[in-house]
Parts: sequence; structure tokens; C-alpha cells
Amino acid sequence: MPPMADTADTAGSSQAADKKQDRTAAKLAKQIGAFAKQHGGAEGQLAHIGQAGTRIVLVGTDGGWGDLVAPTFAVARLAAEKAGLTLHEEFDGEFAARVKTGPYEWSRMAGIQLGGAANPAA
Repeated sequence: MPPMADTADTAGSSQAADKKQDRTAAKLAKQIGAFAKQHGGAEGQLAHIGQAGTRIVLVGTDGGWGDLVAPTFAVARLAAEKAGLTLHEEFDGEFAARVKTGPYEWSRMAGIQLGGAANPAA
């Protein structure tokens, strides 16, 4: 007869993983709160970015924006809940229109068209 699995070890591993996720979510929630305080409030949207995790896109009331990366969607959602962040299902036109961009963003998004470095020749 094969030995029985030790359920205490499994439960202990699960509890350790849950605690780690909770600590990560709390750290992200603190960063979300700091962003919201700096920008007069904030709303967000969660976007899967593959194996890298989930991006938490933040848009401040003043139009400032930023993002954070959580290791999983569950951690991102927990962080948003802990921070009291209002989440949007999509980064639609109305939500995106709140974002204010400056010269830096425009030069990074359209650097080639605005005199940035050219793409290397193929």
C-alpha cells in the first residue's frame, strides 16, 4: 500500500502561499493608495499580461496615470479591493479620455514621427 499524503503539509503550504499573496496585495494596495493620494483619487483597470502577471493600470482624478504589476490576477484584484480602487472592466474610450499625456509620452509613443531615433535598417 502506498504511503498516504500528509494533508498537514499541503494545508501548511497553502496557508504560506495565501499569506505571501496577502502580503504582496497589501504592498500593492499601499502603492495604489499613495498614487490616489498624489492624484486626487484614482480608478483602475486590470489587464492580463501573460506569464508576467496582471497590470494594474491607474488613472488619477487629475489625469495622471501609472501602472503596477501583480504576479497574478487574483493578487491584483485583492490589491484593488484593499485599496478601495474602483475598477473598470475595459480601458474604453471614456476611461482612456481621462488620461493626460505630456511631451514625454508623445515623444515615446511617436518618436519616429516626431523626430525620435529611426528604426534600424532591416
